[in-house]
Amino acid sequence: MDFANRRLYLCTPDRPDLAQFLQVVIAGGVDVVQLRDKHADAAVILDRAALALEICRKNGVPFILNDRPDLALFLDADGVHVGQDDAPPSLCRSILGPNKVIGLSTHAVGELDRALDEDVTYLSAGPVEATPTKPGREAVGLHYVTEAVSRASVPVFVTGGVTASGIPALANAGVRHFVVVRALTEAEHPGVAAEQLRQAIDRYVN
Repeated sequence: MDFANRRLYLCTPDRPDLAQFLQVVIAGGVDVVQLRDKHADAAVILDRAALALEICRKNGVPFILNDRPDLALFLDADGVHVGQDDAPPSLCRSILGPNKVIGLSTHAVGELDRALDEDVTYLSAGPVEATPTKPGREAVGLHYVTEAVSRASVPVFVTGGVTASGIPALANAGVRHFVVVRALTEAEHPGVAAEQLRQAIDRYVN
């Protein structure tokens, strides 16, 4: 699956209004969705991921499951995203096959060095700013993100504190792909927030 033209990537935990939330943010411009829940039981993840997958498929948006290639296979999700301490991308690829999406988080140059040799669809780099969604993870700043973008042959999605007002500076640093969490999950009007993010991306990203 080609991720080069995917720009606005939502990473969301489960929430009571998941279906409605996904509908409005996708309508606003989100073009990738990841469900990330580190604490739920597998049965709960399967149930909620199936709901999210249905919404995404109806809207032509890839659905990515965090951390669980086995559950992604069972659901026929579009792919999986893993971190440095999760199942390695090679294992994910062997489970999911050659055509599924595999994303990998990176936070430092050494991790990037290793990631460049992996069979992945995209990388993430960050967090640019410290964020409560990644407790204990220090901010990497723009320099690392710029290096990751310049060296990688696959799309690099920036993470950590992405907001509509911050898009110009990130775009100026070379970023073309953006992961958003709190700017949408904590928004009073998530559909409007998605539109504002999309408008900023379309304006500043060539």
